[in-house]
Amino acid sequence: MKKLWSVFLSTFMLMVVTTPIAFAATDAPKIDSGDTAWVLVSAALVFIMTPGLGFFYGGMVRSKNVLTTIMHSFFIVGMISVEWFILGYTMAFGDDATGVIPGIIGSLDKIGLAGTAGQIWTGTSIPELAFVAFQCMFAVITPALITGAFAERVRFKAYALFVLLWAIFIYNPMAHMVWGGGKLFELGALDFAGGLVIHILSGVSGLVICILVGKRKGYGKLPILPHHLPMTVLGAALLWFGWFGFNAGSALGANELAANALITTQAAAAMATVSWVVCEWLHNGKPTILGAASGCIAGLVAITPAAGFVAPMPAVIIGIIGGAVCYFAVAIMKAKLGYDDALDAFGVHGIGGTWGAIATGLWASTAVNSAGANGLFYGDSTLLVAQIISIIVAYLLGGIGSFVLFKVVNAITPFRADEAEEISGLDIVEHGERGYSQSIMTGESLGIQEDITKIN
Repeated sequence: MKKLWSVFLSTFMLMVVTTPIAFAATDAPKIDSGDTAWVLVSAALVFIMTPGLGFFYGGMVRSKNVLTTIMHSFFIVGMISVEWFILGYTMAFGDDATGVIPGIIGSLDKIGLAGTAGQIWTGTSIPELAFVAFQCMFAVITPALITGAFAERVRFKAYALFVLLWAIFIYNPMAHMVWGGGKLFELGALDFAGGLVIHILSGVSGLVICILVGKRKGYGKLPILPHHLPMTVLGAALLWFGWFGFNAGSALGANELAANALITTQAAAAMATVSWVVCEWLHNGKPTILGAASGCIAGLVAITPAAGFVAPMPAVIIGIIGGAVCYFAVAIMKAKLGYDDALDAFGVHGIGGTWGAIATGLWASTAVNSAGANGLFYGDSTLLVAQIISIIVAYLLGGIGSFVLFKVVNAITPFRADEAEEISGLDIVEHGERGYSQSIMTGESLGIQEDITKIN
C-alpha cells in the first residue's frame, strides 16, 4: 500500500510539473517558418526597389546629374534604415502616444526596437523583427520617390536634412494612422501596401517641393532629355520585380492572399504598360520605351493599395485606367500647369496612388480578404467614403507638412543649387565625381555651352 501511495504521489507531482508546460506549448502562438521566410524574402525584394529607383530616375536626368540622382536613392537606404530602427518603428507601430491627439502617432515604448525580440507580430505567425525588417524597406523607398520631383537642382545637404525630417514628421504619423491602429485605421480605410501612406504622400510632397524650389534653368525653353534610357528600363524592371515583395509580401504569410496580391499586381502593371503606350501612340504618333517603363510603374502604383482586396479582373480595369490617367497627368496636366516635376513623381505616384485608393473603395471584396470590407460595386459605399477622407488627409499632411519642412530647411541651409552649380552639374559640384569619362562627356559639355548661350 505504501508503495502504491508512493507511485500515486510521484505520478501526481509529475502531472503538476509537466501539465503547465504542455499548456504553455499549446497556447503560445507559434512561428511559421514558411511565412517567416516569405516575409524576409519579400523584405529583400523591396530593398532592391530603392537602388532600382535610383537607376530608373538616374537614366532620365542629364549625364551631369546621374550620380547625384542615384545618390539620392542609395543614401536613403542607409540614413532612413537607421532612423527606422531607432525612432521610426515605434512612432509608426508603437501604442498610441499619450498627451497628444489619440490615433496620430505611436509612443516611444519601442524606441531602439525595445521589446521586439522574441515577440510575434499581432495576428500573424512571424517574428516581430521580421515585420520590422519588412516595414523598414517601405520607410526607405517612400522618401526616395519624392526626389524625382526636384531632380537636377537641389543641394545634397538640404536634401538629406529634409528627407530625415520628412520621415519623422510626415511618414511615421501617416503610417501609424493607417497601419498602426490610428485614426484612419479606425475609420475603416484600407491600404494594402501603401497607396495612401507611400504613393500619395510622396507624390504630393514632391509636387510641393518642386514648385517651391522652382524650375530647372532652361526648362520650357530648351530640350531637357533623358541621357540613358537603357538604365531607366533596367530600373523599371528592378522595380517591377521588387514590387512582388512589396504587394504580395504585405500578406505577411505564404498563403492564398499573397498569391492573389501577386496576380493582381502583375495584371495591373501589364495592363497599364499597354494602356500608357496606346495613349502615347494615339497622342504623339509613336510608342516609346520610356512610355512603357512609365506605364508599368503607373500600374504598380495604382494596384498597391488594392492588391490584397480585389480580384484579378478588377485589377485589369484598375491598370488600364491607371495607365491612362497617369499619362494624362504627365503629358498634358503638367504642361498646362507649368510646374517642373522633373521625373514625374506626382503624375505617377500622386495621381496613380489617388486612383488606386479610390479603386479600392470601388472593387474591394470580402471574398478576397475577409479582414477587409466590400466596396461600392459590391453593395457598400462606406469604404469609398473612408477612402476619400483618407486621401484628403494624405494630401493635407503631405502638402502642408512638406511646405513647412521646406521653409525650415531652407532657413538652415539653401535648398536650391545656384545657377553656376546647376549649369556645371551637381555630380562634380556636390560630390566631386563624374558618372562618365571626359571623352564621353564631350558632346554634352558642348551642349551645355550652347545652352548657356541660348539662355543668355
